[in-house]
Amino acid sequence: MSRKLRVGVVGLGIGRAHVWSYQQLPEQFEVVAACDTDADKTAHVLEHQNVSRACADLDELLAIDDLDVVSLCTPPHLHLEQCRAVLASGRHVVCEKPLVGSLADVDALVEAERAAAGRLMPIFQYRFGQGIQKLRHLVASGVAGRAYLTTVETAWSRGDDYYAAPWRGRWDTERGGVLLSHATHAHDLLEFVLGPVASVFARTTTRVNPIETEDCATATVEMADGSLATLSATLGSHVEISRLRFCFENVTAESSLAPYAPSSEPWTFTPRDEAAGRAIDEALAGFEPGPEAYVGQFARFADALAAGHELPVTLASARESLELVTALYHSSQTGEPVRLPLGADHPAYRSWLPKP
Repeated sequence: MSRKLRVGVVGLGIGRAHVWSYQQLPEQFEVVAACDTDADKTAHVLEHQNVSRACADLDELLAIDDLDVVSLCTPPHLHLEQCRAVLASGRHVVCEKPLVGSLADVDALVEAERAAAGRLMPIFQYRFGQGIQKLRHLVASGVAGRAYLTTVETAWSRGDDYYAAPWRGRWDTERGGVLLSHATHAHDLLEFVLGPVASVFARTTTRVNPIETEDCATATVEMADGSLATLSATLGSHVEISRLRFCFENVTAESSLAPYAPSSEPWTFTPRDEAAGRAIDEALAGFEPGPEAYVGQFARFADALAAGHELPVTLASARESLELVTALYHSSQTGEPVRLPLGADHPAYRSWLPKP
């Protein structure tokens, strides 16, 4: 059996969930250090989550000799240089969303990973919910048939408490609003199930909070397979929900309304007819569930490293997600539809931020 991977977690907001999730896999991981510029957050993790070592910054963490993996849960504007630093140190890096702030930056990380001994895994933990995994299984088995129409809703609530963090709600530090920091996971599931996007038309506005970035957005999407999708996202919903509904030739698949776990069970699979129902039941009889959310992604990460296989989420996945983000922002800023893929010659390749 491979030895445990020794992990340091940087940024103890969502990073506390990383610590907890690694600790659910004691045969694969050991969290040896926690790092945050806020000493109170670090002390809390050491006391309540059974981590033995505190670090004040990334440099101090990287000075630990027997460290294998660094989880970066820091503000988005720090990710590019921190990912580069971890890769340069010879460690593996796991990085929260959004990975970086442009397609140029993600392409730079592709080159950095290619030259490094370590590997880089972006976080897309929603992919490992058992509901979405079942749908992927039906699509891969051919049972679902052709895709027709998909709707993706992200209706959450964020207010003064959330935006008390000085880096949030600002283009220069958060890099975007509801499209980037909140709806990204749900939009990633659209591509995870159906594949690449062909074109988008988007509108965004800021109506809920006194911030720079958008907190309401809608978009119409054409997928590369010819099917259509609609996206809606707001931070002004007093009842928080996330909902995904996929209409296929042979099945309509719908998530629950759980705002932060739409990919998990329960999901509803409604067949076109009795024959389709039997085919769905037979296909799902061969479905083997795995662990979900962060635990599911981290378990598959350890397995992939041990076997030398492709990571469960790759930089190519992150680029696809950021390409959609770039297209959505560019469309909303220009009032024009945007066709994908986007290359280095696209005007938003180096930044989707609005022009001053």
